Amino acid sequence: MLDKGWKQLLIMMDSHSPSTQMRVRVRCSDEPRYDRGARLSNTGVVMTSLTAGAIAGAAAKTTIAPLDRTKINFQISEKPYSVKEAIKFLVRTYQQEGLLSLWRGNSATMARIIPYSAIQFTAHEQWKRLLHIDTDKNKNTSPQLRFLAGSLAGVTSQSLTYPLDLARARMAVTHKEKYGTLKEVFVKTWIEEGPRAFYRGYLPTVLGVIPYAGVSFFTYDTLKKRYIDYTGNPTLNPGASLLFGAAAGLLGQSSSYPLDIVRRRMQTSPLTGTHYRTILSTLRKVYRDEGIRRGFFKGLSMNWVKGPVAVGISFTTYDILKDFLRLSIIYRR
Repeated sequence: MLDKGWKQLLIMMDSHSPSTQMRVRVRCSDEPRYDRGARLSNTGVVMTSLTAGAIAGAAAKTTIAPLDRTKINFQISEKPYSVKEAIKFLVRTYQQEGLLSLWRGNSATMARIIPYSAIQFTAHEQWKRLLHIDTDKNKNTSPQLRFLAGSLAGVTSQSLTYPLDLARARMAVTHKEKYGTLKEVFVKTWIEEGPRAFYRGYLPTVLGVIPYAGVSFFTYDTLKKRYIDYTGNPTLNPGASLLFGAAAGLLGQSSSYPLDIVRRRMQTSPLTGTHYRTILSTLRKVYRDEGIRRGFFKGLSMNWVKGPVAVGISFTTYDILKDFLRLSIIYRR
């Protein structure tokens, strides 16, 4: 029973429409029941996705920034990785450069992740719409289409924000005397290496993002759909969302990690003094000098910690904010 004066809002997502449709039912104990239908245009869908995606990405990356910096430092070097050595790096960096140094490069990360995450979540919704995924509740969407939508979303966002990813990697592995600001990274790279350097390592990045984004979105969407079908509850509680996002991050990171090693080596080769010019030459050199486990999977155990945390936070924050923003728009009409 509802107390007098309180209202109950029910949101229904109509996936049969090319744009998201919501119905808000307002009921008070002292009022007659009535329905007010409203349609959220595709522009509204895009704007809410962009906003929610940007905030979700920023929250997730800021949380795991110190672990991210540690991982990148081991990825680009030939030093063997271990949890003990990772902790030593964190402690040494804190002692020598201060607490905030653990977030060094996070400004570049934010400059990249905010547009990247905004574009990725928005592109995923739009690719799902174009591929007619979940448009018929009586039909099950094939796993291949779900994977394709996620992969295309990843490629779209990565291609549009790649120079910022390169700048972030370079700031993470250098002292502030080399690159003091994000602007300095772009200026020095342009002058010393030319404009083509901004897409150094782009191909392995795209090859890696295809399985990473594909597996991540496929896993999260599949688990979410099965949970909703099993419980009959159209909304996902934050705990389940975090758990499903963590599973998506774990599988996504593991599926693409060797290519992540390759792209980091190519992105930072001018700074480390070791030449990694092509994917094949980098693969050969890493295999010859470090082997498979110590080379291609260096730092993966740290990714198994930070990846699930970051992806879980990202998906959960996105879903909550997206629903809140869309409800706010509908309710104000």
